[in-house]
Parts: sequence; C-alpha cells; structure tokens
Amino acid sequence: MTRRRRIPTSCVRVPTVVVLALALGLVAPLVDGPAPARAAAGEQTVKLSKSEAGTGGSVTVTGGGWRPKAILMVLICGRSTPSRGVPGGTDSCANADGRAVTVDDKGAFRRELPVAEPPVPCPCVVHVSTITGPKSEADAAFRVAGHSVEPLPREAAGGRLSLLTDGRLTGSSGLLTWFGAPPARELVLTVGNVGTSPVKDPVFQVGTSHGVFAPRWEEQRWRGTVRPGGEARITLPVDLAAGAHGDYTVSLKYGGRVLTEQTWSVGRPWGVTLFWLMLCLVVPAALFRIGMAVVDRLRPAHMSLDAKRRTPRTPRLPTWFPTPGPTTAAHAQPRTPPPSPRTTSAPLPWFTSDTDTQTEASEAAAGRTRKGDT
Repeated sequence: MTRRRRIPTSCVRVPTVVVLALALGLVAPLVDGPAPARAAAGEQTVKLSKSEAGTGGSVTVTGGGWRPKAILMVLICGRSTPSRGVPGGTDSCANADGRAVTVDDKGAFRRELPVAEPPVPCPCVVHVSTITGPKSEADAAFRVAGHSVEPLPREAAGGRLSLLTDGRLTGSSGLLTWFGAPPARELVLTVGNVGTSPVKDPVFQVGTSHGVFAPRWEEQRWRGTVRPGGEARITLPVDLAAGAHGDYTVSLKYGGRVLTEQTWSVGRPWGVTLFWLMLCLVVPAALFRIGMAVVDRLRPAHMSLDAKRRTPRTPRLPTWFPTPGPTTAAHAQPRTPPPSPRTTSAPLPWFTSDTDTQTEASEAAAGRTRKGDT
C-alpha cells in the first residue's frame, strides 16, 4: 500500500500570492498608462505632458515631493540635461516666458508653460527651482521643435566644488549700525571637491539684492586648498551700504552656478532719526540763547527796564548853550529850601517819652516865633 505524502498548506499559498502580485503588476499599466519613474523619499519630481513641442505651443508641467506652500519658477533652459542640471544658471533659460506656481499642501503642483526657444542651443530641459525658502531644483528633458541642437561642451577636467551643507548668515548688528553704519554679516557654508584634482584659492561671487532688484555681484577669493574628495568650511564677509534697511537676499555663485541663497532682514537705523530730531530741537534753542545774550550786551547794565519806563528822558544841553541866571525882580520870592524829610524811627531804649515831648514843644515855639516875624 502506497502512502501519499501530504503537502503543507503554506506551500500552496505562496504561489497564489505571487500570481496575484504579477497580475496586479500587469493590469496597473493598462489602467493608468505609462507610469513615471518613482523618486526616492524626499526627492522632488517633475513630469511633462509631452516631450516635444514647437514655439507657440504649451506643455503641462506637474510635480510632487516639494515643500508645501513653496513658490516655484518653471523655465525652459538650453545646453542642459537632467543629470547635469543647468550649469550656466538662468542665463541659458527663456526667462521672459517663465511661469511661477505655488505648491499645494500635499507638495504637488500643476502649471501650463508656453514653449519658447532658449537663448542657447539644445539639448533642453524644463527647469523647476524654488524662489522662496531652501534652495531646491529638478529638471525634466524636453525638446523644442525647430530649435538648434549642439553637443554639450566638455567639462574641464579638474576639481569641482559642490555644496554639502546649506549656507547661513552669522553675526549681529552693533550700536553703530543703529546709527547708520554699514550692516555686516558672514556667509558660512561647507563645500566638497567632487573632482579629480585639488582646488586652490577658489573665487566665489557674492551677490546682494534688495526686493525685486537684480543682485549686485562681488568677487571674493577664499584662501585655501580643497583636495579631491575632501571638504572645507567657507566663510565669506557680506557687507551692505550705509543706512541700508529692509529685506535683502544674499546669493553665492561658483563656476557660473548659484550654490545657495539666504534672506537677510535689516532693521531701520532709528538712531539717525533720533539724531535729526534732537538736532531740530537743539539748534533753535541755541539760536534763541545766543540772541538773548546779544540783547543783554546791547542794553545798558546800570539801568533796568522798569527804571527806563519810570524816568522821563530829558535832553542834555551842550556846555556852550547859555542858561538863564538868577532873577533880581522885587516880586521874586526867595526860594525856601524844601523841608527836610522827617525820619521816623523807633525810639532808642535810653530815650524816654519826656524827651520827645520837649522836642515837640520847642519846635512849636520856634514856629510861632517865625510866624510873628513875618
């Protein structure tokens, strides 16, 4: 009697699961159409509705994995590939026909982009980069029908610097900045050499822009050497004009490519306003004091203002002017001297009341005698 061997149930279930997975994998492309390649977690993606279009047409650009509520700029750039990026910066893009778009809460966006010829030959890409916040960018290959196509220029062999950590502005404003001194900061970032030869004393371009104005670039040389595969901490000074205030954007460019952008909010120099306010109060007060001092100098010191008002002014005659002499007429009355003012004072302790009474009696007798003689 032959005994049958029992097959475990788990061995039957495994092929069933595999068949179902393969079936779903074959059906999904038929339902959704060609699916784009999935990006790694946290990576920004860009998808185009068509890979080629002529000037005057349009292409729908969609994407995912972007920072929510970020503002993006969508451009068509020439002499670029998705793997190489846009090495020449936006100078090789059709900037006049670019479009801005805001990312939704889920990190996705959708924008209609008109097709325009870039200022340089193709190969071309649709370049998407952030305008606000941390720097992020992604590219998708695109062909502009009728536009010239030329081979990409060969990259020079040697060292190439790549940004490892996003830059930041360090430093603070002092008391002099509050009174209009030029604000100053330091841009600190870490770069790495991804080339095959060392980079010695690289020259960076630091740009500062205010509002919507174009940045003003200034070359700065960093002293040092970055060996192949190595990294270095770069510190570059950033200065603004005296009295600058408002929102500024600091950009760093190397090899024709922008490495980082940082925002800088500069406070208003209220010390200058306070200085002009104090000047408007002090100068009139000082002029008033000087004027009063001049008036006091010109006015006679021995005569006060009240005395001038009470005393009438009599003209003073010259010495040679004849003056009338004393009259000799018979009817002229002899001038009697004015009576001397009687001074009353408190009686001294050694005088008694009898003495005062005798004095008054003698004065009365003298008066009667003078009246009888008359």
